[in-house]
Amino acid sequence: MEDATLWWHALCAIAGANLVAWTVSTACLHRNRPDGTTWPHQRLQLLLSALYVLGCGYRSFLPVFDVPRVVMVDSFASSVLVGRTVATLAELSFAAQWALLLRACALTHHRRPVLWLAHAVLPLIVIAEVNSWYAVLTTRNIGHVVEESLWGTVAVISVLGMALLWRDVSARARRWLALAIVAGSLYAAYMFAVDVPMYWARWQADQAAGRLYPTLAAGLADAGSRWQVSHDWAHWHSEVVWMTLYFSVAVWISIGLAHVRLPLRGHPPAP
Repeated sequence: MEDATLWWHALCAIAGANLVAWTVSTACLHRNRPDGTTWPHQRLQLLLSALYVLGCGYRSFLPVFDVPRVVMVDSFASSVLVGRTVATLAELSFAAQWALLLRACALTHHRRPVLWLAHAVLPLIVIAEVNSWYAVLTTRNIGHVVEESLWGTVAVISVLGMALLWRDVSARARRWLALAIVAGSLYAAYMFAVDVPMYWARWQADQAAGRLYPTLAAGLADAGSRWQVSHDWAHWHSEVVWMTLYFSVAVWISIGLAHVRLPLRGHPPAP
């Protein structure tokens, strides 16, 4: 069995475990349902988490390397067109979870600056998704440079928002807040130190080679009709780290966010 196939099977196993984890997590929350103030927030987080878990599970079973159109399974379901659509829904759901968390914290602790940051999260990720589609349809990696830069920026925004809440929360809550700040900081560091430079290098290499890029219309047709099946490690090695972390750790964070007890609504912070 080739290295890439072993890694793919590991992704499938993680996806199955994630689905079990979400189911168990949901059952526990329903069995120990909190008071009516916080339950609407947790219920919405569960729904958004379900979309993210399912989206990541789909992409684990049918991985695709978007720009070169490389897939593991010979099927239209593996195409860039389908995979990017699933990814967009999942990623917007995950971003909405973070925006919802920051918003609830801002309303709970009457922090208007945190509320402003919360309102910036989803619009920035929508712009990131537009750039992602531009990149995969035209094969211009500059779109991925912008996309990943925006994801890194949202991580910085989230860390800043959590840092502004530090003095307002209890000692017990600070332990979880510290964990979130560290996780967000590591993610931002990875994006700006690894992911963005990688896509920039690919863009520069394409430019130097005089690569010809398809139009959006031609790219759309290509994304839905062309894919190359390969289990060769050489095709997948550059995607292994981010895909593995994305389909495991990020999913666990998504599931965990539903356990944070915060109100869905509250009194707006004073000006």
